[in-house]
Amino acid sequence: MSEPTLTADGLETYLHCPRRYEFAHVHGLEGETDDASRDRVDLLREAICTALRSGATDWERLEEIAEKRLSELWAGHDEPFHSRSQRNHERAVLDAVLEGYLEAVGTDHAAGIERLEASATELVGPALPLASARSLPEESDRERVRIDATVDYVTLEEASLVGVNFVPTLAPLGLLRYRSDWEGDVAALFVDHFDSGSEVFEPRAVGALLETSVVVDGLRRLRERLDLEAKTCRYMQVPLADRHRTAVNWVQDTVDATVEPTDLTDVYIDHHTYAMTHEHRNETIDSRLVDVASDVLSGSFDPTPRWDEIATESCPDCEYAVGCQDRLAAEVRFDG
Repeated sequence: MSEPTLTADGLETYLHCPRRYEFAHVHGLEGETDDASRDRVDLLREAICTALRSGATDWERLEEIAEKRLSELWAGHDEPFHSRSQRNHERAVLDAVLEGYLEAVGTDHAAGIERLEASATELVGPALPLASARSLPEESDRERVRIDATVDYVTLEEASLVGVNFVPTLAPLGLLRYRSDWEGDVAALFVDHFDSGSEVFEPRAVGALLETSVVVDGLRRLRERLDLEAKTCRYMQVPLADRHRTAVNWVQDTVDATVEPTDLTDVYIDHHTYAMTHEHRNETIDSRLVDVASDVLSGSFDPTPRWDEIATESCPDCEYAVGCQDRLAAEVRFDG
């Protein structure tokens, strides 16, 4: 029997609502998505990756290549703006974010990629694939499952091999943005999310921790191929559409933006597990990742155990809510 394959994104969908996962990944139903911010991030992602693939490492050359590619993509971008002024403003925002990225980590990451160029391995995406193979519980009818994730590029820092993903904002991380380690609030949030008797329901933050587990394990495999066993593996997210870090001077018609990446490895690492394995691992997260994958493979799509939280938190923005039998049944249910 072939090894089944799941994705980290799919598992987060399952955390939001098992029925949503069934609609999207089992039946292959397409929901309606209209996210202009994410579309613009995709343009900037492609432009930055083009610059990183060029081999350039100095600011001016990276900016020149990225700006050229961004101009090409923007010319074909058909987002409906209410005026030419708005279109010009949104392009200026992208230019400012590009500059903020280069200032924050761009040139350093380009240099790290250049140091890895001797390998024949592709290091720059977008959507660079990583995979993690996990053993399933004995009661499962499969022995192992492969879980896929993607990063936009991989770079080398002084002590670490780093996978980097561009995201619109860090808001979905919730508490993870404000904590620097696993112990305490993060561990409690993660454990409580899976407690059906708890009111804690944080699928985005929990999904980010599961994704970190997959990415870090995928980086370990890449590390072996690159003969970099002495390096640790880390996972970083870089926000490219955070309006809170964009300043507009309407008088001078200028836009400034700062980019502040976050390293999810610190909130993922369980120091107890690290002390035993000397690897960036977390036994609690890793074991729960396997549990969630097992539930998905077993076809456990009934949202009833956490329906109250799902109905409140997930249904309002669900693309499948109109035709969802669970939501419709809840709406027409008679009391008494």
